[in-house]
Amino acid sequence: MAQPETYSLNWDDLKYFLAVARQGTLRGGADSIQANHTTLARRLDIMEERIGSRLFDRSKAGLVLTQLGEDLMPYAERVEDEMTAASRIIVGQDAVPKGTIYLSMPHGLAMTSIMDDLALFSDRYPDIDLNLTFTNAVVDLTRREADVSLRIAHEVTDDVVGRKLVQMSQAAYCTRDYARRVKNNGGKGLSLIGFLDPDNVTTAPWVKASCYPKATLRHRVSDIVPLIALAASGLGMAYLACNLGDRHPDLIRAPFQRPLPYRSIWLLLHKDLKNTARVRLFVDFLADQIRARRNEFWVAGTVERS
Repeated sequence: MAQPETYSLNWDDLKYFLAVARQGTLRGGADSIQANHTTLARRLDIMEERIGSRLFDRSKAGLVLTQLGEDLMPYAERVEDEMTAASRIIVGQDAVPKGTIYLSMPHGLAMTSIMDDLALFSDRYPDIDLNLTFTNAVVDLTRREADVSLRIAHEVTDDVVGRKLVQMSQAAYCTRDYARRVKNNGGKGLSLIGFLDPDNVTTAPWVKASCYPKATLRHRVSDIVPLIALAASGLGMAYLACNLGDRHPDLIRAPFQRPLPYRSIWLLLHKDLKNTARVRLFVDFLADQIRARRNEFWVAGTVERS
């Protein structure tokens, strides 16, 4: 066994170590970095053997860092940050508009006209491929989880280059049949479908602030896709961004309301990639396309903020 003072760490060792430390299991660590489970386990064993001490304690709950593992963690994270920064610098030197752009966005934007923008961009620039990730999680651009991110938010405070493209309006949507039940009575007798609302409540602050404060909060979903599907099935009314609800063939804006202000669409990229040819081309194109259709996102009649 090598003595600890003769062992020199390398980045692959630290990458495997960090993956397991963050996930708490070999399987989770392997999946997080798209590595082979057996390979990761073998590399960790070799790393511990060469160090001459264990980095993890095995327990029924998974793998827990030993004191040595805890001491190593901040150093490994600093090396990771440096390697990631070096990667961004290399990618940032790209001056030719070709290659792959990694783009992340929330699930809901997959059902909007932004998909048409992506198709048009692909037609115009056939040497640039788009790799799309749809997630409601906030991706970490500093760790190159994506090159560009579309985010729905009031404000963005990350250390990134951010463009606030357009603010959106929202409204309650329902089927045409359900709309016949809507009267000018604040939503009394009607149902609103909740989005990540707690169980066993029949109202919420957002319901009281809506155009239907007397409506009952019934049913709950954890994602935008089933929210739209349930509203389109006639289960009740659902509040949606107007650029999403207006596009659905089976939904209309419910009567007796005015659209309300919603969050904004932000286009984000890491500052080290702002001069990369394909990334610059893409963000400029997408920003121009979305801003040109501003009235699709902030619709006429929306209640202005006081």
